[in-house]
Amino acid sequence: MSKLGKFFKGGGSSKSRAAPSPQEALARLRETEEMLGKKQEYLENRIQRELSLAKKHGTQNKRAALQALKRKKRFEKQLTQIDGTLSTIEFQREALENSHTNTEVLKNMGMAAKAMKAVHENMDLNKIDDLMQEITEQQDIAQEISEAFSQRVGFGADFDEDELMAELEELEQEELNKKMTNIRLPNVPSSSLPAPPERVPGRMANMPSSTPRTRAGLFPTLTTCGHIITQNNSQAYSF
Repeated sequence: MSKLGKFFKGGGSSKSRAAPSPQEALARLRETEEMLGKKQEYLENRIQRELSLAKKHGTQNKRAALQALKRKKRFEKQLTQIDGTLSTIEFQREALENSHTNTEVLKNMGMAAKAMKAVHENMDLNKIDDLMQEITEQQDIAQEISEAFSQRVGFGADFDEDELMAELEELEQEELNKKMTNIRLPNVPSSSLPAPPERVPGRMANMPSSTPRTRAGLFPTLTTCGHIITQNNSQAYSF
């Protein structure tokens, strides 16, 4: 058996040791990924350094330049191997995480099934049917009681609705008459409207035909409803 096989199998003592838990295995895989990531960073830096040395020596020191390129090739090969190893570890870690998740789900589902079984052991289908039937009957009784309460009571059904409507209209008319009585209309003026002045042919409409004299002097007058009124409203005479 190769040394690598002995390393993974652990020789003859592997049977006596218990398998690690998924949490422990995942922790170890994450540590390995972190270690290889640091190794990758180191190799990338070495590759850049060797490339710079090769460019520095160039044609002046071909031997040193070739040695730098050889070291760069070895570092690149190691970097490629680490990339492959990281891919394998990542795949294994994801598979282990999925397996652990499935195991936990299965375990929890088993516990739930046992709990349901324990609950159902205390249940009798015949009792459940009787209980549901009793609940349905009580719901029907409650519905009948609600409908009985919601029905209209027959008090006053002997009255004629037409007579009631006629009486209501009379009451509304009386109320309307009261409101109309309380409304106060404006007073009608007692004096008649002034008559329009007579027009004399050949003269202007706004010129008076005569100018009667008054005791206060000569003032144009207006004749309205049998009264003579001066323009300054100082004297008024009846005729």
